[in-house]
Amino acid sequence: MAKDYFVFSSGRMKRQHNTFYFIDEEGNKKSLPIHQIDDFYLFGKLDMNTDFLQMLNQHNVSMHIFNYYGFYSGSFYPRKKRVSGFTTVNQSAHYLDVNKRLYLAKQFVRSASYHMARNLRHYKQRVGVQAFLDLILNYQKQIDDMKSVQEVMGLEGIIRQNYYLSFNQFLDDRFAFDERTKRPPKDPLNALISFGNSLCYTKVLSEIYKTHLDPSISFLHEPSTKRFSLSLDIAEIFKPLIVDPVIFTLINKKQLNVKKDFEYIDEMVILNENGKKKFLAEWIRKLETTIKHRTLKRNTSYQYLIRLECYKLIKHLLNDEEYKPLRAWW
Repeated sequence: MAKDYFVFSSGRMKRQHNTFYFIDEEGNKKSLPIHQIDDFYLFGKLDMNTDFLQMLNQHNVSMHIFNYYGFYSGSFYPRKKRVSGFTTVNQSAHYLDVNKRLYLAKQFVRSASYHMARNLRHYKQRVGVQAFLDLILNYQKQIDDMKSVQEVMGLEGIIRQNYYLSFNQFLDDRFAFDERTKRPPKDPLNALISFGNSLCYTKVLSEIYKTHLDPSISFLHEPSTKRFSLSLDIAEIFKPLIVDPVIFTLINKKQLNVKKDFEYIDEMVILNENGKKKFLAEWIRKLETTIKHRTLKRNTSYQYLIRLECYKLIKHLLNDEEYKPLRAWW
């Protein structure tokens, strides 16, 4: 099974015969198992040439680039092999049809809020959590009453705001925060959320790329230039299902140290290299965790659930089967 490959050290790629090597600044050389890589994540400075990019294209490996602060910068994608004009036309038609787009927007928010509530149920014995859970369940009932995508987005924002506020009720006091801040994250918890969400967006984008979907045509988030907005739509489902449990585990099991695993730069807080590595170890473990799928009747990883969500969306766009978003049953 192919796995993600992460590079933190600065260095360069060198080809020798049919093998590629990563050479760090100290001259240490490590072979790159390209045929075993799913996605390539670059956190350091890497000198590369067209041979390296051609290798990624040949083996259908995507490369996601992050800057020094751990913020997502962009991606390199091989030439898309799974292309379907018919799917793209139908995907565009569902965006242009107000009612069809609204239906899908509601489904993404319905699944996201379901998974937020699911997370809080694990901590409902903690003081104050039940009140936030009741709020989210009440807002959840209002999704069907929304008349426009903008209203759905507004309701989703309110649900997520209350969800984040509930974190102070069950997480270690060292990670308490007042509000969600993104650009830049101003405390350790916001740094964890931002880093985890970036990983989720890129993983969803990679899974979309393996299907016939066009990542630039979305339904909840408004399509625009310079971003793959469909990955934002689908990521709404998986942020509370994958990212947030990773954060809860790292904090509650005291695997992170607010002084040793974070870097404080003026008003910005980011994970340092050691903190990123701890996060990624738990992130990979979560993605590789399997559950018995009720329909497929076999063990399915959390990562593959993302691909299955893409397939369900395609069936809906082609009028084969109405889209019902994932609701974790385990």
